Amino acid sequence: MAGPTYWDYLKLDQLLALQGGVEGDESRLVTDELHFIVVHQVYELWFKLMLSELRLARDHLAKPSVPEEQVPHVVHHLGRVSAIARMAIDQFGVMETLTPQDFLAFRDKLVPASGFQSFQMRELEILLGLEDDQRERLAGTAVLDYIAALAESSPAGAFAWGRIQAARNETTVKAALREWLYRTPVQGSSPGDDGDDAVVERFLADYLAAMERYHDDKVDRFASVPGADPEAVRTRLRHSADQARAFLTAQDVPAPDRARARRIRAGVLFIESYRELPLLAWPRLLIDSIVDLEEQLVLFRSRHARMVERIIGRRVGTGGSAGVDYLDATARYRVFDELWAVRSILLPKQALPPLRRAERYGFAS
Repeated sequence: MAGPTYWDYLKLDQLLALQGGVEGDESRLVTDELHFIVVHQVYELWFKLMLSELRLARDHLAKPSVPEEQVPHVVHHLGRVSAIARMAIDQFGVMETLTPQDFLAFRDKLVPASGFQSFQMRELEILLGLEDDQRERLAGTAVLDYIAALAESSPAGAFAWGRIQAARNETTVKAALREWLYRTPVQGSSPGDDGDDAVVERFLADYLAAMERYHDDKVDRFASVPGADPEAVRTRLRHSADQARAFLTAQDVPAPDRARARRIRAGVLFIESYRELPLLAWPRLLIDSIVDLEEQLVLFRSRHARMVERIIGRRVGTGGSAGVDYLDATARYRVFDELWAVRSILLPKQALPPLRRAERYGFAS
């Protein structure tokens, strides 16, 4: 027979020989241990594909100039990662067919192995752009330092740590996205154009003024509601406007980096506000794809915590972590915080400041 067989192509003889657990022998596995191993190995295969897809998207986005026709490719690869994440969330239902008593029959064999040692999940977080100082700590120790110490005990550990270190030297998806957003034409002006800084500042000033007018209108509407406290509403809206101003002027960023951050945030705001313009249609889908991906990862972490709580309750994790409490804390991670923050300050179409140089955003004839 010419060509490979199905089992040759997928190396099934090798793949199906990898479920022997600590003993390396399936015949010595405890009941339900094969289930536990297979589910987690499948997760790792999905993580492998997610990493590949993220790097493809990142490589497109990290080019010095991203042609318009390349943006759909980025959206496509990011969409695949989100689809995998959704399926991975559903896969926890399979894991939950393991009862607490059945897991206890072999749980002690795992110590000190733990899911936080999944170097591919850590690699995925690093590739996206999660910073070390954003991570939860394990018993006062940085997670990656904890993994580094464990990695010294075996060749597999050295391999895992090498992958994590290599990922730290890569361009992250967040960095590539921010470079791309920085180049967004705002009111028809791009970085390097004469007066670009002034155009961006004018756009932000006009937007904040439009927000104040919109808030004033909302106060008037609330005033007509029986029992409403217009002054309390006004105070809350004034606080929201102050937060919007601080965000758009990048007051949370060190002064030397503030102008660049301001332009990036103006780019996000401009794309989201005028997303119906032809040349902004795909950019806004790209932003939506990034937000969707991060949302799925947040849901994945939350679902993971509930699965663990269902099976082991509030026990200490096999790797020494706080178990469910640690997993719940990781659900607060946000890599693309600017994309989330801008959603709090979006205005309806009729309240937006006038669009300038609209011809810049039409399709070429």
